[in-house]
Amino acid sequence: MLTAFTAGLLLITISELGDKTFFIAVILATKHPRRLVFMGVSSALATMTVLSVLFGRFVSLLPENYLNYAEIVLFLAFGSKLLYEASKMPASGCDPELVDEAKEAVAKADLQRQSKSPLAIVMEALTLTLVAEWGDRTQIATIALAARYNALAVTGGAVLGHLICTAIAVLGGRMIAGRISERQLTLAGGCLFLIFGMVAAVQGV
Repeated sequence: MLTAFTAGLLLITISELGDKTFFIAVILATKHPRRLVFMGVSSALATMTVLSVLFGRFVSLLPENYLNYAEIVLFLAFGSKLLYEASKMPASGCDPELVDEAKEAVAKADLQRQSKSPLAIVMEALTLTLVAEWGDRTQIATIALAARYNALAVTGGAVLGHLICTAIAVLGGRMIAGRISERQLTLAGGCLFLIFGMVAAVQGV
């Protein structure tokens, strides 16, 4: 159970720092009250985590051999992809394309929002985060972890990881955003995915 909790926590924390949802939270926190942004973003990420875990439990009903091979392939493929992406990134700083995508998403949402009420701000943060996170590598990883490990432990670790990243983005994101090395975070995430892939392979054998 502790392994599942730690796996969820590490995977989410390392993968989400400097991700598109991270920058969406940073940008929203510069425009709106931080507590409202935190509520919206964290609610969306918690919801996505629970849905991913539930889907992971459904996937766990598949034959053990298929499940094991799928888990190995997913983790190794994501890890290799992240390492390749890291090799193409600048040595320091965040990915400007990722930041621009986040800015564009927030700008469109601001234009469509009819009200400036607290509820409208929370819903904007929630909706933007859900859209950005859907199909993200961390969602797939959460599904894979939940299919193999204790569902409650994976949920707890993943949700805590999301809360930590959201708090960093909302409280100090603007200050540290320019200092985040997207390359180093991507490298770390790639290595972590590869490690989980190798662990799955060893356990399968």
